[in-house]
Amino acid sequence: MGYKYIFGPVASRRLGVSLGIDLLPYKTCTLDCIYCECGKTTDLRIERENFVDYNDVLKEIDEFLKNNDFPDAITFSGSGEPTLYKDFGILASKIKEKYKNIKICLLTNTTLFNLKEVREGAKVFDIVLPSLDAVLEDEFNKINKPHKEIKLENIINGLKEFKKEYKGEIWLEIFFAKGVNDSKMHVDKLYKVVKEIFPYKVQLNSLDRPPAYEGVESVSKEFLENIVRNWKDLNVEIISRYKTRESISDYSRNLEELILNALKRRPYTFEDLQTIFNKDKTTLNKYIDLLESEKKIKAVIIENKIFYKLNESN
Repeated sequence: MGYKYIFGPVASRRLGVSLGIDLLPYKTCTLDCIYCECGKTTDLRIERENFVDYNDVLKEIDEFLKNNDFPDAITFSGSGEPTLYKDFGILASKIKEKYKNIKICLLTNTTLFNLKEVREGAKVFDIVLPSLDAVLEDEFNKINKPHKEIKLENIINGLKEFKKEYKGEIWLEIFFAKGVNDSKMHVDKLYKVVKEIFPYKVQLNSLDRPPAYEGVESVSKEFLENIVRNWKDLNVEIISRYKTRESISDYSRNLEELILNALKRRPYTFEDLQTIFNKDKTTLNKYIDLLESEKKIKAVIIENKIFYKLNESN
């Protein structure tokens, strides 16, 4: 059957096999980020409402899980800001009550975390993945293009308050755009603010797909790797994908060929490949990114696990 409110499941590098939930009309958001892969925001708002009946969403989830393997995660995401849905916390609670073995995750831009009711709703989730691309007003306005009533100070304070109240894991994502929020002054200020929040992990990202606005450019992998080296007292990883051999500083043609030869024989999970080649997660991710971007391999879901296999179309 076709679904209105759920999508996937998708093979998520971060969350495993993830079933998505989209509770909003397309591109309804509090921000109009210049890099958004979903396009420009058409309904820029801060007013929260229940756009759909959450019982209809629950019916779709029940129907899907009755006929399919359970995913690793159910993720509130989609094309806009999930916390604009007033009862997002109630819906998450009802899902958790029924499906205790599935992680419930929230992707959010945290623009409404200054509101106590939003923080209360977010506390229900097992993992919260907030974004914070800027901590200075000029950079914030350029990269996130917020609704006029949103204040950067409230976002930062709301995140800090949430960290005090929340018992789960916070995976903070920072998106960098070249010439927009990548100055040394801004990166240094970001570091100070992120240290005060002290999330479970920090995930660095840059442009991978066509952005909402023309002229947006990605920062170099060297730039992101330098942040990882300098922010040593934080758990930092790069989630922006490696698409060229030149972007892999320690590139090995031999390792690339060994991975392809292994996948010619049979599909393997990421963990399988780590064991076979005795490589750390960061190193192996670079080659998986490269080979996926060149469509030489693809991720597939087999018996509710993510496997990598040769792309038969090549």
